[in-house]
Amino acid sequence: MTKEKLPKTQELCRIRRKRIINEPTAAALAYGLDKQQNEQKIAVYDLGGGTFDVSIIEISNVDGEQSFDVLSTNGDTFLGGEDFDLRLIDYLADEFKKDQGMDLRNDPMAIQRLKEAAEKAKIELSSSNQTDINLPYVTADASGPKHLNVKLTRAKLESLVEDLINKTITPCEKALKDAGLSSSDINEVILVGGQTRMPKVQEVVKSFFNKEPKKEVNPDEAVAMGAAIQAGVLGGDVKDVLLLDVTPLTLGIETMGGVRTPLIEKNSTIPTKKSQIFSTAEDNQPAVTIHVLQGEREMASGNKSLGRFDLTDIPPAPRGTPQIEVTFDIDANGILNVAAKDQATGKEQSIVIKGSSGLSDEEIEKMKKDAELHAEEDKKAKDLVDAKNQAEAMIHASEKSIKDLGDKADKAEVDKVNELSKI
Repeated sequence: MTKEKLPKTQELCRIRRKRIINEPTAAALAYGLDKQQNEQKIAVYDLGGGTFDVSIIEISNVDGEQSFDVLSTNGDTFLGGEDFDLRLIDYLADEFKKDQGMDLRNDPMAIQRLKEAAEKAKIELSSSNQTDINLPYVTADASGPKHLNVKLTRAKLESLVEDLINKTITPCEKALKDAGLSSSDINEVILVGGQTRMPKVQEVVKSFFNKEPKKEVNPDEAVAMGAAIQAGVLGGDVKDVLLLDVTPLTLGIETMGGVRTPLIEKNSTIPTKKSQIFSTAEDNQPAVTIHVLQGEREMASGNKSLGRFDLTDIPPAPRGTPQIEVTFDIDANGILNVAAKDQATGKEQSIVIKGSSGLSDEEIEKMKKDAELHAEEDKKAKDLVDAKNQAEAMIHASEKSIKDLGDKADKAEVDKVNELSKI
């Protein structure tokens, strides 16, 4: 929507306008960068669903007031998360055609299911190294119904969209050039837009700016949060809105192999809410245990346990099929509510943790230093678990294929899989 159309739209919606704030400035406010005393140059990297924008803004102190100046902007109006989805949809359609000899692109209903599955898989691979895409009865022919079953790794997804990610770098170079700056002049990098959750995107941004991007604020909500903060300032409401509290340590859960999977990163402003999809580790697993953790160590055992609860009565299904949504919700008082919901049955269990920020400053610093001290050994342990999990997934997939083939399975291959499963 253009600025020229805003007044009429606001009038129709009966909204009283106080001020228009540009998106990069709003994002900077959401991260609390207005509270820094020194002059700063910020890069706002915004990769949304349909467009990509990068802005270079300068925050300076003028007569005791913080001044935001947009030095340059650049982008691509035809590049966004939807393009990433399309790449994955094409890949799935090609895999199905190779397997079944049918092109799902000619079936609108099948394509819609592929679109939903691609988006879901893309989200899952932001936190997992592999996911299963299972679409039973995706289409049919004279011989009967057809099913789509594809194992997708994060590495494969990254290879499919690598050129799209790299396309965002040229606008970044142009924005810096227009601002008369180099990447070394940038003090902070902010990520905005849902597609920036992809680890490869974060890796490329970090490599270009040679700086770890800030990602404590939900990238989908950063601009809206900043606008809300500015509205509160202009209205004189709740002055302590600017005194935003933060989570001192990362909050997450224990996942397969004793790994800690983070949901809310340290230094996230509160209130905040994050959700992530998990699944089962075994076939026909009837329950999952949600073990809530606080800390910076890669392995669960190195973090503080805040509590645990079970989600039971999960319907029998192959491993990786059930969709368990885990939500962390911290209110303005620092009270943490953790919920787990089986999306198939709607069944939900939750726990309220009131002491999630009850550590002293000394204890928090000790936990941070311990994480730094053991970073290398933790990484080795996590890499070993990841490799083991991936190997088990491959063996499981092979055993399933052998079972499906029955007598048609090659005996030598069967013996090989049986040997591997004993290791």
